[in-house]
Amino acid sequence: MLLIECRNLKKYYEDRLILAIENLNIYSEDRIGIVGVNGVGKTTLINILSKRLESDTGVVKLYGKHSYISQLQEPEGKTISKEMAEKFRVASVYNENSSGGEKTRFKLARAFDDESQLIFADEPTSNLDIDGIELLEQKFQQYKGALVIISHDRSFLDKICNKIMEIEEGKIKIYNGNFSDYINQKLMERQRAEFEYSQYTKEKRRLENTIIEISEKSKGMRKAPKRMGNSEARLHRKMGNQKSKAKLDKTVKAIESRIDHLEVKDKPRNQEIIKLDFSDSNMLHSKVVIEGKSINRKYDKKVIFKDAEFYIENNSKVALIGPNGCGKSTLIKMIINNKQEIKISKAAKIGYFSQDLKILDENLTIIEDVMKTSIQSENYARLLLARLLFKGDAVYKRIGVLSGGEKVKVAFAKVLLQDINLLILDEPTNYMDITSLEVVEEALCDYDRSILFVSHDRSFIKAVADNIMTIENYKIKVFKGNYNEYLAKKNNPVKKRNEISEQILIMQNRLSEIMGRLSMPSKKDDVILLDKEYYEVLKELNTLKARL
Repeated sequence: MLLIECRNLKKYYEDRLILAIENLNIYSEDRIGIVGVNGVGKTTLINILSKRLESDTGVVKLYGKHSYISQLQEPEGKTISKEMAEKFRVASVYNENSSGGEKTRFKLARAFDDESQLIFADEPTSNLDIDGIELLEQKFQQYKGALVIISHDRSFLDKICNKIMEIEEGKIKIYNGNFSDYINQKLMERQRAEFEYSQYTKEKRRLENTIIEISEKSKGMRKAPKRMGNSEARLHRKMGNQKSKAKLDKTVKAIESRIDHLEVKDKPRNQEIIKLDFSDSNMLHSKVVIEGKSINRKYDKKVIFKDAEFYIENNSKVALIGPNGCGKSTLIKMIINNKQEIKISKAAKIGYFSQDLKILDENLTIIEDVMKTSIQSENYARLLLARLLFKGDAVYKRIGVLSGGEKVKVAFAKVLLQDINLLILDEPTNYMDITSLEVVEEALCDYDRSILFVSHDRSFIKAVADNIMTIENYKIKVFKGNYNEYLAKKNNPVKKRNEISEQILIMQNRLSEIMGRLSMPSKKDDVILLDKEYYEVLKELNTLKARL
C-alpha cells in the first residue's frame, strides 16, 4: 500500500539547495534507513515527508496514520497505556525530569501505542543502553507498518531495514537491503568506477598516441626524397602527396573528435590513511595503567559500587558497557578526577573526550582550536579534519556556528592531536555521521596506546575493543576478549541462568534488609525513600525472575 508520494521536491536554506528529489514513493512494507553526513538534510527530509515542514517546491502526499519520534522534540502525547509502559519499563505519564534514556523509551512506547501505519524516527537509539536498543529492535521487528529511520547505529540498521536511502549533495539514492548490503553495493560501485576510469584513460591514451603517430607520418610526407634536386624538391613539397596528407589530417581530426566524445570518467578519490605518529618517549611502560580498589559509591540510598575493584592493562582497548544508571559515567569521572580509590600510572597523559564539549573554544576557528594543543603538524591536523569532512576552507569556520555533530567531530580531533598516551572517551559516537564514525574507528584501531571508552554502539565496540568492562551487581568486571567473544560467553544458557539466579539472591537479600528497616526504622532512616527503593527492588526482582 502506498503511504507517501513525493514529486519534484526542492528545499532551500537561504540560497543553498538542501534537497532536490524528483520522485519518491514509500510503501507499507518499506523499512528505510536514511544515511548521509552531518548537515546533509536527513532531518529536513523526514520533517517534510511527515508534513512538519513545507518544501519550497513540489508535492508531498502522506496517507494514513503516522507517528514521529524525535530526540529534540517533546512526545506527541504525554500518556501511554499500562501495557506499553510495562514493555518499555517507563511510567505511563511523561516526566520532564526523567533521564535521557527514559524519555527516549517513553517516546518509543508512545509511537507504538498509536497503532499507526508509519513511524518516522530521528536517531531513536540515542540515549538508549544496549538492552534498550535490543528491546527497540525487537519491537520494530514485530511492528507491521512502514519505518523511515535516521540512525548512525549500523548494527541497528542491519537488523531493521530492508532499504537504505543515501542523501548526497541534495539527491537521494535508494539501495535494496540492509546496511551491510548497502556497504557491499557501494564497494561494487567504487570498483566499477575504478574499472571504468581505467578503461577511459587507456582508450584516451591509445587515441592520443595514434594521433601522434599519424601526425609524425603526415610531417614525413612533406619531406622530399634525397635523390631529388632542389627544384624537384620544391615542387614535391608543394604538390606531392597532398591527397594522402589530407587524408591523414582528416583521420587526426576524426580521432580528436572521438576523444572529445568519450564519456569522461572521473577518478575515484582515494582516502588517505590516518596514522598517528607518536614518539617512543611518549610510551607508557607500566603493566597496569589504571587500577581501582575498594570502590564504594552511592547517591542518596542508591548503591552504585560496593567494594568494587578493577585494573586496565597497558595497550588495551577497553569498552565500558552496561545499562543506563549502572555507574559508567560515575566511574569515568572518578578516574578523570583522580579519586583516592583510583591509581593511574604516573607517566599517563590523559586525553579526555566528553559529550559536554568543554574543551572547545566557541570563538576560535576549527583549525585554530585544534592546533592550540596539537603536537602534530598543521598538515596532519588538516588531513584528519578533512577525513572528518572539514575540507578546504571549512577549517576556518568558527566553532560557535557548528552543529552538534560537527562539534563532536572537532572535539574528537582535538583530543587525538594532543600530547597524550591514554585516551578516555565518553560516548564519542553520539550524533556523528557514519562516514566520520568509520574514520574514528580507523584512527582508534591504529592507535598504539591505551583506550578506555563508554559506548552503546555495538559496531563501534566490535571494531575497536579488545577488552570488555561491565558493571554488574555493584561490581566491576573486565573480560579479556573482544565483544563477540564476550557475547558468546554471556549468552551461554547455563552460565546466564546461574548469573540471573545470583542476581535474584542479591535482590532478595536487599529486599529483606529494606523490609526489616521499614518495620523498625531508625532515626537516620528516611521511610519515604526506603519505601520507594522497596518497590524499585521488587520490580527488578520480578523482572529477573521472568528471565529464568
